[in-house]
Amino acid sequence: MSERQKGYTLLILIFAVSILSIGLLVAVPVWQTQIQREKEEELIFRGNQYVEAVRLFQLKKPGSFPSTLDELIEEKCLRRLYRDPMTSHGEWNIILPYQRGATTQPQQARRSRQNPFERTSQRRRGRTLQEGSSRAGQAGRGSAAAIQKIYIVPFSALNSVDNPQIIGVVSSSDKSSFKIYLDSDSYDKWLFFHGMDSSNMPEIVYYGQEEEKD
Repeated sequence: MSERQKGYTLLILIFAVSILSIGLLVAVPVWQTQIQREKEEELIFRGNQYVEAVRLFQLKKPGSFPSTLDELIEEKCLRRLYRDPMTSHGEWNIILPYQRGATTQPQQARRSRQNPFERTSQRRRGRTLQEGSSRAGQAGRGSAAAIQKIYIVPFSALNSVDNPQIIGVVSSSDKSSFKIYLDSDSYDKWLFFHGMDSSNMPEIVYYGQEEEKD
């Protein structure tokens, strides 16, 4: 092969690599967007699985809600614990009916050392809602839609809540979404809870902010 032919071959290789690089620059963002959209659909599916599981729990145990996600498995309302697809750790934030004074301070919460979606735990059974609270009484009769205020707690802080009554889950990711869901473009605003009325969304109180809200 002559020097001129070698030069042509090298130019062709450089040109091919350049075209391939440009193609990858275009394809990678498209591929990442598609993956993200698929995760969003999975988030909606998994969130609604928890909503249905809480509904089944209520049918089996009228007047009570699960105090842990594990109870949904134990009562055969859910086949397995679904991870939050928008985070690497997979932990959801938990949605509870808000009750003033039902929690300890955030710094007193004990964090779980192990990912709760990679272990099987034994925890206390669900209790009925307190008779003294009219809002809790409404929820206890299964009319979760009557709840006007909800409390969002990180899964790892759930053991700091007095008598937790789980009605749903929400992603712990605050990233912006491609899809607009419930008029929200942030995953931590995509609420999934039993009895939710999208036309009458409840007030949200976040863990550690309850005293400020009231």
